[in-house]
Amino acid sequence: MLRKIWLIAAQGFVLVAAVLFLFDAFGPKPSPLPRAQVVTVKEAAELPAPVRPVPLSLRDAAGKAVPSVVNIYTSKTLRREISEGERLMRRFYGMPEESEERGTSLGSGVIVSRDGYVLTNNHVIEGADEIAVVRAGGAAARARVVGADPETDLAVLKIDAAKLPAITFGNSETIQVGDVVLAIGNPFGVGQTVTMGIVSATGRNRLGINTYENFIQTDAAINPGNSGGALVDSNGHLIGINTAIYSQSGASAGIGFAVPAWTAKSVMEQLIGTGRVERGWLGVEIADLTPEAAGELGLSATAGAMVARVVRGGPAERGGLRRGDIVKAVGGKPTPDALAVINATAELRPGASSEVLVLRGGKEIGLTIEAGRRPAPPKPRG
Repeated sequence: MLRKIWLIAAQGFVLVAAVLFLFDAFGPKPSPLPRAQVVTVKEAAELPAPVRPVPLSLRDAAGKAVPSVVNIYTSKTLRREISEGERLMRRFYGMPEESEERGTSLGSGVIVSRDGYVLTNNHVIEGADEIAVVRAGGAAARARVVGADPETDLAVLKIDAAKLPAITFGNSETIQVGDVVLAIGNPFGVGQTVTMGIVSATGRNRLGINTYENFIQTDAAINPGNSGGALVDSNGHLIGINTAIYSQSGASAGIGFAVPAWTAKSVMEQLIGTGRVERGWLGVEIADLTPEAAGELGLSATAGAMVARVVRGGPAERGGLRRGDIVKAVGGKPTPDALAVINATAELRPGASSEVLVLRGGKEIGLTIEAGRRPAPPKPRG
């Protein structure tokens, strides 16, 4: 068989040679090739042997952060809907008419203080009857909920312990796309796991996950059970709380989201201090500045957000904000769109005066507005 293939190849070679000979003899003469061009490429300089990079290892960062990450196990009573026929049968046999089951779930958390405060996601512990925290060394303890903030999906737990390995907070506002990060947690309940990736994006929002969104996006593998765990930088410092993944299968697709550490710290301090989170409120309805609206106002850019309505008697009206104003900054923070206005307003301290920069009639005006306290969001029905 091999010989047959070789022969066919040889015959094909002879045929091709004959065609080329005839084409060369009777065919048109090709035009001369252009003179070769010289291309200069940029080459990396050869590093001297003593300063060549060593193989990358993040063992120091992992070793610093891993002891501060815990596994969280919860259980709660689930009431199952039963049919009328089953209800009658239960009544006939003297059984309870309500059907109850125990449900369990798992997640992760981060020790933030030596005396036992633990930061995690609200959805990890929401509705739980019992919460157990298991440290990296295997020590377990019951935990109580100090406070929770569903609007950022954060919660603080407390365990009775001392001299715990509290994590070091990093500066999540200085991280950049491409920075190396580690995700630490308890995926699928297999045990504490460290995965590596990079910062894929910052400031992710409009995902429909939380009310207030400013996520760090990473391609470090994050799976169910990682929720509430730590996202740390190459120094082992906390830069985010792993919260959600984008996936059609339920497994990691390389798109994970973490609440920035500076947001988590602010929420955590309020929950520990008062048990709740207070946010600023201006009393306005805000909308993105569309190209059509910008054109009608004679604006060349759409940066900013338009005031669509002002609540009568609210902080904005008292401070001079008007319908149709374009909000450019709140409390010194630029607001390129409506969501930025909402987030910047939420960070204002109720009762404190802040400057709101607006564009009105083609002129920038600075207004001083005393922020109110944001009303509690309505509870879902059902």
